Amino acid sequence: MSKISQKIGWKTAAAIVISNMIGTGVFTSLGFQLADVQNSWSIILLWTIGGMLALIGAFTYAELGTHFKESGGDYIFLSRIIHPFAGYLYAWISLTIGFAAPIAISAMAMTHYLGPINESIFTDWFGIGIIILITAVHSVSVGQSGRFQAISTVVKLAFVLALIGLGFYYAPSEVNSLNFDNSWQSEILLPGFAISLIYVTYAYTGWNSAAYIVDEIEDPRNNLPKALLIGTAIVMILYIVLQLVFLRHAGVDDLAGNVEVADIAFTKLFGRSGGFWVSVFIALQLVATISGYLWVGSRITFAMAKENPLWKILACKNANGIPVRALWAQAIISILLTMTGTFEQVMLYASFALQLMGTLTIGSLLLLKRSGNTFTSPLRPYLQIIYIVFSIWVLGFMLYGQPYESFIGLAFVAVGGITYFLQSK
Repeated sequence: MSKISQKIGWKTAAAIVISNMIGTGVFTSLGFQLADVQNSWSIILLWTIGGMLALIGAFTYAELGTHFKESGGDYIFLSRIIHPFAGYLYAWISLTIGFAAPIAISAMAMTHYLGPINESIFTDWFGIGIIILITAVHSVSVGQSGRFQAISTVVKLAFVLALIGLGFYYAPSEVNSLNFDNSWQSEILLPGFAISLIYVTYAYTGWNSAAYIVDEIEDPRNNLPKALLIGTAIVMILYIVLQLVFLRHAGVDDLAGNVEVADIAFTKLFGRSGGFWVSVFIALQLVATISGYLWVGSRITFAMAKENPLWKILACKNANGIPVRALWAQAIISILLTMTGTFEQVMLYASFALQLMGTLTIGSLLLLKRSGNTFTSPLRPYLQIIYIVFSIWVLGFMLYGQPYESFIGLAFVAVGGITYFLQSK
């Protein structure tokens, strides 16, 4: 098979972005937000801010990716611009929790949503089996991975659009969460608003995913920016509209503090059987999420393994150019996380570490000289400065409001630093 036939176009790359972004967060995090922020304008603002930050990130990674044209994402960017130590830290976080945690969370969510069908079958072992099966699919070739990702993403989008269509076709429930008064002006100043933004930014995680597989994309100069920006913009619109659907069909008391917000809203709308089928399809669409994170995460690990002797054993590709050892290492760590920790705890400490390292990557663009042969981020450096300021604000509030999970995230970063210096010994 020729090298060109092993590469993907912008549509498949955008499918990876969409699949990695639309996971558990959009269907679960509203309940956590409503515990502190209950005005509908506040909710819309949260998801709009999260989407704008993701778009700023997409612009930034489009420039970084077209400048270096190497798969590996943040590892390559930070290693080449700042120092190999910075790149190593990001790759370590990606290997241990950055991509493994979303995979584990998706697997846990699948078993949670399918549990009512048969609790003896849909256990953690079922989720582990799904991870193994999808890893095997991605172990063959880029072409097979692309086809699987495209089909699973179409299923995901069809499901989300069906939810939105049904949600707006039917009138709001008599008891709903819609509230458009002026209380949002005081809510946005609360610490809970900043904490809620952590859940939102987690839901948007994945907007940068196509930048990790640059050398598997045909004509990355044109196709990478297109995939990142179009994929992120589509998801942003879907996210905002979905939150309105959930708010239309369930009350604050029903949703606040609960994980299964989509299930609750559509059970209110269609009864128990309707909520049951929504839960089943939420579980099924998570196949695309697990697939996308396995594909992308393994490329960062491979890029790190090529240049760091401690991980040299993972720097191996099969005949079709798949980094199989890095892929299966990602799967094994995801399986371990699936068997330990709780849904919310894993989400929070992974979010903190990813937000911290992602902010460093956004800042790295400010140190990179412009090149005439790359995509150029508009309004550079102002957009990047806005992103950094918002990110520091969110991280500060999370340290204050969720210190335990924040320090777990920092502990992962610290352990990564120790392993970097150990390998030089």
